[in-house]
Amino acid sequence: MSRDIYQNPLNTRYASREMSGIFSDQRKHSTWRRLWVALAESERELGLDISEAQIEQLRARTDDIDFDKAADFERRLRHDVMAHVHAYRDQCPDAGGIIHLGATSCFVTDNTELIQLRAALQHVRRGLVRVIDALGRFAAEHRDLPCLGFTHLQPAQPTTVGKRACLWCQDLVIDLEEVEHRLRSLKFRGVKGTTGTQATFLQLFGGDHAKVEALDRMVAEKMGFSETWPVTGQTYSRKVDSQILAALSGVGQSAHKAGMDLRILQSRKEIEEPFGKEQIGSSAMAYKRNPMRSERMCALARFAISLAANADETAATQWMERTLDDSANRRLSLPQAFLAIDAVLILYRSIAAGLVVYPHVISSRLAEELPFMATEEILMAGVQAGGDRQELHERIRTHSQDAAREVKEHGRPNDLLDRLAADPAFAAVDLSGATDARRFVGRAPEQVDRFVAETVEPIRSRFADDLSGDADEVRV
Repeated sequence: MSRDIYQNPLNTRYASREMSGIFSDQRKHSTWRRLWVALAESERELGLDISEAQIEQLRARTDDIDFDKAADFERRLRHDVMAHVHAYRDQCPDAGGIIHLGATSCFVTDNTELIQLRAALQHVRRGLVRVIDALGRFAAEHRDLPCLGFTHLQPAQPTTVGKRACLWCQDLVIDLEEVEHRLRSLKFRGVKGTTGTQATFLQLFGGDHAKVEALDRMVAEKMGFSETWPVTGQTYSRKVDSQILAALSGVGQSAHKAGMDLRILQSRKEIEEPFGKEQIGSSAMAYKRNPMRSERMCALARFAISLAANADETAATQWMERTLDDSANRRLSLPQAFLAIDAVLILYRSIAAGLVVYPHVISSRLAEELPFMATEEILMAGVQAGGDRQELHERIRTHSQDAAREVKEHGRPNDLLDRLAADPAFAAVDLSGATDARRFVGRAPEQVDRFVAETVEPIRSRFADDLSGDADEVRV
C-alpha cells in the first residue's frame, strides 16, 4: 500500500475485505468479461456467425486482465469500456471482432453494477442477521432487569434492559425486511442497446423480434437473474440506486439511534461497550473508557445516511434516455454507502455481542427516581382507602416538588416516600412495596419473550447459514 497518496479509510480501516472485494477492479472487470462471454454465447446459440473456439478463447481470459494495458488504452481513448474491449481483444485475437457485438457501454457497466449491488445487499443482509441474533441474545439474558425508562431524555416509567434492546433489534428487523424486498425486486438491465430500443440487436437478427427478446432473457439467466427491466433508456433507472441507498440509510438510522442510546448509558455507567485489555481511552486522561465503537458506528452511519440524498439527486437529474453526470458520482456513492454500512454492522455486532451490564448501578439510578414513578399507584391506593383524589394529587405534587428541590439544590437523597409516610392523608396506604421496581415494568419481560420467539427465532432459522463462521473483525 502506497503511503504517499490518499487511501480510502473505508477500505483500509473499517469495512470487511469481502465487501471491498465486491467493488474491486478485479471483480468489476472480470464481470464485464463474463458479460461479453454470455452475450457472445447467446448470440451464437441464436444463430449468429460466432464460433465455439472464439467463445472458448474469451472464456479462458475472463480473469486474466492486463490492467496496465487497459489503463494505457484509456489514457489514449478517454473511454473506459473501449479501453477494456481493446485490452481483451489483444489477449483474444481470434475473438476480437465479436467482443461487445451490438452492445453499448451500459451493457457491461450497468449490468455489472446490478450484480455488485445484489452481492453487496446479500452481504448487508448477513450483517443484519448477525446483529439481530446478538441483540436477541442480549435481550433474552436481561429480559426482566428493571431500568429507568426515558422520554424526552427525562426519567419516565421503568422498562427493562432487555425490552430496550428489543427496540434496537426491531428497527433492524424492519431494515432486514427492506433489504430483502430490494433483493427480491432487483432486475437485470439486460440487452437493450444504445437508447434502450434494442435497434442494433434487431438489425443483427434480421428483424426477428423473438430472437431479440430471447437474447435479453438468455443473457440475464446466464448471469443469475430471472427478470430484466421491460424498458430502459441507455441505463437502468437510477431510482433503483435511490431505493437501495435509502435502505442502507435505514440501517444507518437504526444503528445511529442505538449507538446514541449506548453512549448515553455508558456515560451513566449502566452499560458499557466492550473494551480491550490494552485499549487506551484517551491519550491524556488515562482513566477514560470512551465508547469508541459506538461513536465510530454513529460517525459512519451518518456518512451512509448522507449518501442517500446523493442518489436521490442523481435519479432526479437524469436527462431523457441518459446523461453521463451520474457516472463519476456513482463510482463514489454506491460503493462507499455499502462499505460504510458494512463497517457499521461489523461494529454493531461486536458491540451487541460484548455489552457489559452493571445491575447495581442500574438499580441505584432507578432507585433515585422510583419514588416519583410510584406516585400514580400511591394516588390510586389513597383514593381506594377513602381519600379525595384531587386533594391527594395536590399533596403528592407538593411533596414531590419539595423532594426534588432537596435533590437538586442540596444533593440529598430522594425522601419523597418518607414525606408521604409522614402525611396523615396517606396513613391508610401501605408504602412498604412502593420501591419494588418489578411492579412498574408492566409486561416488558413477556414482550421480550414474545419478540425473541416470534421475530428473532424465525430469522435465525431462515438465515442459519449467515450465522455460521467467524465474526468479521473490528480492524482498528
